[in-house]
Amino acid sequence: MEFFDNHKKLFLVSATLFIGLTCVVAIMPAIHNQQNNHPLPDAIPLSPEALAGKAIFVANGCVACHTQQVRNVEMDKQWGTRPGMAADYAANHRMSVWQNTATLMGTERTGPDLTDVGNRQPSRDWNLVHLFNPRIVVPESIMPAYPWLFNWKAAPATGDVVVNLPAAYLQGKAGKYVASTEALQLIAYLQSLKQTPLPEGITAQEFLYARKQNQPAAGNSKDEELDGKTLYTTSCQACHQANGEGLPGAFPSLKGSPIVNGDNLELYVDIIMNGYDARQEYGVMSAVGTNMGFTEKEVAAIINYERSSWGNHGKKVSPAEIKKIMDFVKLKAQQ
Repeated sequence: MEFFDNHKKLFLVSATLFIGLTCVVAIMPAIHNQQNNHPLPDAIPLSPEALAGKAIFVANGCVACHTQQVRNVEMDKQWGTRPGMAADYAANHRMSVWQNTATLMGTERTGPDLTDVGNRQPSRDWNLVHLFNPRIVVPESIMPAYPWLFNWKAAPATGDVVVNLPAAYLQGKAGKYVASTEALQLIAYLQSLKQTPLPEGITAQEFLYARKQNQPAAGNSKDEELDGKTLYTTSCQACHQANGEGLPGAFPSLKGSPIVNGDNLELYVDIIMNGYDARQEYGVMSAVGTNMGFTEKEVAAIINYERSSWGNHGKKVSPAEIKKIMDFVKLKAQQ
C-alpha cells in the first residue's frame, strides 16, 4: 500500500482525475455549445453605452429581482413573443477577466421579466422617472429608488437630459434633476433588451399549458371581445395612470383631453401608433402602437375606453374607420 503513503502520488492522481472530470463535465460541453449555438441573424450587439449599463445593472443587484428568460409556459407569454432559446444568449461574453456574468437570466421574479422590456417600455423619459422613484409611475412598486444616479442643477446645461418629474418632487426649488452618465447607460442597456425575431421559415416553440379561450356567445363579433380597459392597463397606464390624470410635469392627463374628446382621429391614432413629442413640459411618448403591433381593433378598443372613462364623452369609433386612418398614417410616414 505504498501508493497511499506517498502524498506526491496521491496529489498527482487526484489532480489528474479532477482536471480530467472538469474537462469532460464542464469544459468540453461548453465548447460544444459555443460551436453549435450562434446568435440569431438579426441580433444587435450591445453598444458601448449598453455594455456599461449592463455593468451598472449587475453592480446595483438588479439581477436579484429581474429575470431575462421567457420560459415555454403560457404564463410567460406576457414577457415575450416566444419562449427563449440558446441563440438568444449566444452573443453574450464575459464582462471582464474577473467577471463571468455574461448571461443575466436570473432566478427570481420579484419584478417583471426584462427579456423584451426594450419593446414593452422603450420610453427613455418613463424609464428615467421610474429609476428616480418607481412609485411615481407604479404606486404599488416595491423596487428601490436610485436617486444617486441623478444630479440636481439650478440651471441645466444644453446637453443635460432633464428628468420630467411631477412638481411635488421638485419641492418648490428652482431647477431640475438631470440624469447622470450612469443613469443614461443603465437606460441604454434596458432599451437594448429586445427579443430578436426568428428568421423566416423557422417556427418558434409553442407555449405550454395554454389557457382555454372562452368562445364568444352567438351573435357576438370578435370586436366586442377586445377589452379596452385591459389594453389600456397593460400599454398606457404606466404613464397616464389608472385614473387617466397622468403625472403633472411628467406625463399628460387624458381626463378632459381635447385630443381624446375631439374629432381629430388622425392625430389621435397617429399619437398611439407613432408617439408624440410636441410639448416641452412633458416627456416624449414612444411609438407604443407600432412597438406592440396594435391592430385596428386594439386601437379602437383603447380609444373607446379612453373616450368613455374619467368623465370623457368622445364619440365611439369602429375598427373599420380606424383601419382607414392607420393605413393613411402609415402612408404619410413613408412619404
